[in-house]
Amino acid sequence: MFDINKVRNDFPMIRNNPNLIYFDSSATSFKPQCVIDAINKYYSFDNVNIHRGDYDISYRVSKAYEDTRKNIAKFINADDERCIIYTNGATSSLNLLAYGYGKKYLKKGDVILTSYVEHASSILPWFNVCKETGASIKYVPLNADGSFNIDKYKECFNDNIKIVALPYVSNVLGYIYPAKEIINIAHKYNAIVSLDGAQAVPHIKVDVSDLDVDFLSFSSHKMLGPAGVGVLYGKYELLDMMDPLYYGGDSNARFDIEGNLILKNIPYKFESGTPCIEGILGLNSAINYLNEIGIDNIAEYDEELTKYLIDKLSSLNNVTVYNSASTTGIVTFNVNGVFAQDAASYFNKNSIAVRSGNHCAKLLHNVIGINDTIRASLYFYNSKEEIDKFIDIVKDTTIEKCVESIL
Repeated sequence: MFDINKVRNDFPMIRNNPNLIYFDSSATSFKPQCVIDAINKYYSFDNVNIHRGDYDISYRVSKAYEDTRKNIAKFINADDERCIIYTNGATSSLNLLAYGYGKKYLKKGDVILTSYVEHASSILPWFNVCKETGASIKYVPLNADGSFNIDKYKECFNDNIKIVALPYVSNVLGYIYPAKEIINIAHKYNAIVSLDGAQAVPHIKVDVSDLDVDFLSFSSHKMLGPAGVGVLYGKYELLDMMDPLYYGGDSNARFDIEGNLILKNIPYKFESGTPCIEGILGLNSAINYLNEIGIDNIAEYDEELTKYLIDKLSSLNNVTVYNSASTTGIVTFNVNGVFAQDAASYFNKNSIAVRSGNHCAKLLHNVIGINDTIRASLYFYNSKEEIDKFIDIVKDTTIEKCVESIL
């Protein structure tokens, strides 16, 4: 296991904000110094474009850009780096899939199977695709606590289901979905599976080959890397069938005055324009850092921290915890009798950063019966000492104190 004190020292945000307790890593993670250094190195020494310059620096940066693609493929155990598509984030990846594949192939009578826990970025593109194609959405019934019920999932299937769109890890409840079983069942009906991996890839080992998943989307900024970069992994034959969302430079082989267009092969046909080069190089450094710490070590420590926080919160008389079986750093709760945003504002006055609201999962109230909650999301740079300080504040939180903090 890693040295938590050494790890914390690797993060300038922790060093520069010694009084801050940051429990919002599911929104975005802190960046270690090595990631910041990689970005600075690009702007200080290698600030040129890729795939275009006939000079040494451009060749060097282009190689680093492509080497990152190989590193990402290895990180998620994809057997072909061409199946790694650079995007602007998980939202961009999920939209590319919905419009590039779904809009092209879905038709009236086809069904997309999803759930009430979906992040807006996963479900809203499918809403629009359904309007344009005549396909429809069907929701998998969940258990009362929002956890996945594989038997109810099986009962949903028929030959009309063409796409299954689910999270690998819920961004509100933190539950790990039984992805391999989900995928196996879907494939028996020739349905393809899209996993939203934004909350999974930073916290647990994700092996796309073992899962046999068709598509996986995730973001750099939630896994120690820069914002503005994401990844869509897809099986080669499915990516080959898809249309790009954008057209422009670097994605086409040639075109003529008649409008005839030949696109480049995968992955480049999806990567028009100048990308976030410094962000992609920063993501490479983030992956190297995660590998150094060890994703299994991170998963083990995340689970230990999560259980510690849940146990502490559950022991308080003024708190309701909604996901007591979470293991991935996400703990969702409310202070009884206090509006979630008011409690979060009070925590902020005490230098504690959490998120409140519906967390972009606006359908989840259909399961847990409440719209707004507080989400404390931990990562491996957090400590039990921080949790203890947090608990001291939570146990004394009242509506009166929250009102005073706002006035």
